[in-house]
Amino acid sequence: MEPILIKINDVIRITSLSRSTVYRMIGNSDFPKQVVIGNRQARWSLAEVKEWCHEQIHASQAA
Repeated sequence: MEPILIKINDVIRITSLSRSTVYRMIGNSDFPKQVVIGNRQARWSLAEVKEWCHEQIHASQAA
């Protein structure tokens, strides 16, 4: 299966996190890092973002 790359606005929509929170969490290694695909262009792996969401759900249910 081909990897699907998404833009920051899609990440924000999927996670309900703000742009600054996404980048802060990346800096803290708490969120999947973006893939640089060109000059000033970054994308995220849809599969990694979905996996992160599932991890958050499981962690909240375990608590």
